[in-house]
Amino acid sequence: MWTKDPSALNLEYTRIMMAFLLFNPEPRRIAMVGLGGGSLAKFCYHHLPSARIDVFEINPHVIALRDSFMVPRDDHRFAVLQGDGAELVHQYQSEYDAILVDGYDINGLPRQLTTDTFYDACRDALAPEGMMVCNFHASNAHFGTYLGRIKKSFSGSVIEVSDTSCAHSIVFACRGETLKRRRALPKRKPDAMSTEMWLRLAPTYWPMLV
Repeated sequence: MWTKDPSALNLEYTRIMMAFLLFNPEPRRIAMVGLGGGSLAKFCYHHLPSARIDVFEINPHVIALRDSFMVPRDDHRFAVLQGDGAELVHQYQSEYDAILVDGYDINGLPRQLTTDTFYDACRDALAPEGMMVCNFHASNAHFGTYLGRIKKSFSGSVIEVSDTSCAHSIVFACRGETLKRRRALPKRKPDAMSTEMWLRLAPTYWPMLV
């Protein structure tokens, strides 16, 4: 975290995850599985003032550090909920425009965030044409299995984007047909996206736009 700009996304993979905004620059409601240092949460809270954001975090010790990382306090449009995101997501139906999955612990990616049941629950929690975005370490030996499960849950409406170091694979999965007709990210800034947002994100996307 840059203390002079706490809402900035320092890591390339987090900027790639925000590419769901190229398809829907004005999301109504966003869920996040995993708080970590709160970079995605802070960015969305600062740059998407009309969005309601729910963050699911299983570890109370991570939540206890939220003030140290300048994570916003809970209010009418932002809430950090303690619990297993794999379980909490089942409580929602057709609710979210985006679900961002970046929930790692000391042992890596928890098994419950890689199952058919979890991916089905994320699909069901999404609004029509909503997107699930998952961050995977490219070195994960089971990534191919997880990607296959996502493609099955989302009927093939899926694209995969790697960062420039090929250390991360970001998977976008849509509850709808949007990604079935695509192999990569859109080229242009959406009309509804602010110039500030575009300038923060676009330099990351340019090498991968087709």
